[in-house]
Amino acid sequence: MRTLPRDLHPVAWWLWAIGLATATSLTTNPLVLLLLVGVVGVVVTLRRTDHPWARSFRFYVWLGVAAVVLRVLWRVLLGGGYPGTVVLDLPEVPLPDWVLGISLLGPVTREALLAGLYDGLRLAAIVICVGAANSLANPKRLLRSLPPALYELGTALVVAVTVLPQFTQSIRRVRAAQALRAGETGRVRRLRRFLVPVLEDTFERSLALAAGMDTRGYGRSGDAGRVERRVTGGLMIAGLCGVVVGVYALLDQTAPRLLAAPMLLLGVLVAAAGLLNAGRRVGRTRYRPDRWRAPELAVVGVGLAVAVVGWWVNRHQVPIAYPDVTVAPEVSLAALAAAMLGLLAVVVTPPPSSVAPAPREPARAQRPERPEREVEAAR
Repeated sequence: MRTLPRDLHPVAWWLWAIGLATATSLTTNPLVLLLLVGVVGVVVTLRRTDHPWARSFRFYVWLGVAAVVLRVLWRVLLGGGYPGTVVLDLPEVPLPDWVLGISLLGPVTREALLAGLYDGLRLAAIVICVGAANSLANPKRLLRSLPPALYELGTALVVAVTVLPQFTQSIRRVRAAQALRAGETGRVRRLRRFLVPVLEDTFERSLALAAGMDTRGYGRSGDAGRVERRVTGGLMIAGLCGVVVGVYALLDQTAPRLLAAPMLLLGVLVAAAGLLNAGRRVGRTRYRPDRWRAPELAVVGVGLAVAVVGWWVNRHQVPIAYPDVTVAPEVSLAALAAAMLGLLAVVVTPPPSSVAPAPREPARAQRPERPEREVEAAR
């Protein structure tokens, strides 16, 4: 069954990507981060479909590259006073006394550039993991898989997530259309001639998507009394407060341990009760619901394993997870395993089956064949 082509559950791809993003957030080792990005790229290349949202992965890659460049430039702009070997001696701009501790420009050191590069790579790897989930998971099926209580929020999230794929599709259509006709040659006019149709087409497609979802009843909620709304709101607020306190206590080792895991578990249970109570008043039907099978569970297990091994490296191999900028970074066997485990997603998942329909070529006008008598008469 694993070799039969079919589309995987979208939530499974998102959980796999969240596991890899968790592992990337627990390290600044550039070698591990680049290896994780390469693993994500291989999985996306082998398991994405031909739909428009699957073609937006490279834009997330460019967004990650922009994050790295901006982080390094930020270090150059505000990195004056960072100790180390000076590679670029810039004049320091004096600032008023109320911004003590912040220097504008000044000598740029090699250590400051490397620190900015490491931080930028970590942010870029997280962005690329999110882009992989967006490229692999079908957003429409993801909306259909959400619980009833999150249906209204999920509708807004699906519309927001599909903006970038629609934008990329509009860019391709406008480029193809402009390649067939002549136009302005100047840079400013050519840019205006390109951006206006792209933005207009994206806006029209977003409105069409919103109108279609409204026609099918997305985002509608049932009737609920005042008491029921107050109980649901109270449960949701209490659950979210418990989750926030639990997460903060887990990150802060000086906080009481009673506020860590127990408070987090209590907050999750209270929030789940609020979601169940809110989902009772949302009525909807499902046609052919997506089922969880062995490949979905295996993909989620792969993402969880990557996150667990990355957490272990973060706690027990601190020099590997956070290398010093004064020495060359090293990679341990555990860190290498944390990155390479992500490739198992290709092994345990079937190839995708959904392929976007190919555009139809316009029928060519054929000249009618002349009868044999007319041909002989013409001769």
